[in-house]
Amino acid sequence: MSEQPPSPASPPRPTPHPVPFRGGGFNPRPLGIVGPLVFVGLIGLWELGSQTGVIGALFLPAPSEAFAALNELFQSGFLWKHLSASLQRLAMGWSLGSLAGVLVGLSIGLFSLARAGLVPVVSALFPIPKIALLPLFIIWFGIGEGSKVATLFFGSFFPTVIATYGGVDAVDRGLIRMGQSFNLSWLSIVRKIVLPGALPAILSGCRISASIAIILLVAAEMIGAEFGVGAYILLAGNLMAMDQLIAGVVLLSSMGLIVAFLIGKAERRLLRWRR
Repeated sequence: MSEQPPSPASPPRPTPHPVPFRGGGFNPRPLGIVGPLVFVGLIGLWELGSQTGVIGALFLPAPSEAFAALNELFQSGFLWKHLSASLQRLAMGWSLGSLAGVLVGLSIGLFSLARAGLVPVVSALFPIPKIALLPLFIIWFGIGEGSKVATLFFGSFFPTVIATYGGVDAVDRGLIRMGQSFNLSWLSIVRKIVLPGALPAILSGCRISASIAIILLVAAEMIGAEFGVGAYILLAGNLMAMDQLIAGVVLLSSMGLIVAFLIGKAERRLLRWRR
């Protein structure tokens, strides 16, 4: 018998290398230190420009002067009077306007009759500057808190309505049809499919309406209020006290940051299913 030629040795198998995970889905990485660093850098440049004379004190006082005015306001005890008055108006007007906006937006998104009747009304009233309606609100509700809360209510209502029914319209219809094919009730489909799918848009609308409410709050307090951040800024402007005016702007910015932080916490808690 003839000898078989020896078979060539099989090549060594390559060592497997770990493949990095590529399914992050563009999730933002938490970089909490970046925001404070940007704020510190901007304030540092502002202070440097003021100390070197590049920025005139008459046009824009140094941050140290603004914080000194803020400390003086705190020491006098008027800081809490102004802040508490503004926060109460903001909480009432924005929360009521957002709640009513979500309810009306859901009605428009879910019911054809409500869509046909309310969308033209919302489209007609939304572009009207709500501060232009303040004199009318004063006639209706008086010069006190009612007119200010009504201004914030209407300012928060319309953006929330549009964001809510837009979010309902953006829900994947295939998921709704799947729920119908499994014989889910109408209420179950709304609660388990429509509401979670529309929630990102609703929360975005709440962010926008909160910013609009803070802007309207200042304007309403400038027209007729004894206490409030807007009244404080108006008085500082009339007295040409630029350091106090910047201190009032810092208060408004702090209110906006606090509201954005709270809404961000709500988003992380309510939208955990997206991760």
